[in-house]
Amino acid sequence: MTDQVPPPPQDEEEENEVIRAARERQQQREAAEATEAADEDAAKGKRGWKTAAAAGLGIGSAAVIAALLYANRGKIK
Repeated sequence: MTDQVPPPPQDEEEENEVIRAARERQQQREAAEATEAADEDAAKGKRGWKTAAAAGLGIGSAAVIAALLYANRGKIK
C-alpha cells in the first residue's frame, strides 16, 4: 500500500505562466467591464470622476503587468 502524501503547498512566488495569464485575463475583463459601465453611465449623463479613475486604474495596471512580463520573459525559466 502506498502512502498518500498531499502535494506541497504552492508558494505565491511559484506562480506558473498559465495561472498568471488567467489572473491577468481576469483583471483585463474587470477593467473592460468597468469601462463599459463608465460608458453606459456617460450615456446617461451620470459619469463621475471615480468611475473613470477606476477604469483607468484597471487598464493601466493590466498594461504594467503585461509590460513587466514581456520584459522578464527570458528570466522566467
